[in-house]
Amino acid sequence: MLNFIKNFRNDEDGAVTVDWVVVLTAALVGIGIAVISSVSGGTTAMGDKMSTMLSAQKDATY
Repeated sequence: MLNFIKNFRNDEDGAVTVDWVVVLTAALVGIGIAVISSVSGGTTAMGDKMSTMLSAQKDATY
């Protein structure tokens, strides 16, 4: 039983998995930030155009 506990304490197989999970998570966060920054300008412009069109429609119905 004592050998099992010593082996369990010294086993580092899971540490490599945790390291890769951290690296992949950081990569996904970086990609997400890049996508958001590249798309945000277009969505703002589209929102402004939609607001203008809706305002014009509201004025036309009264």
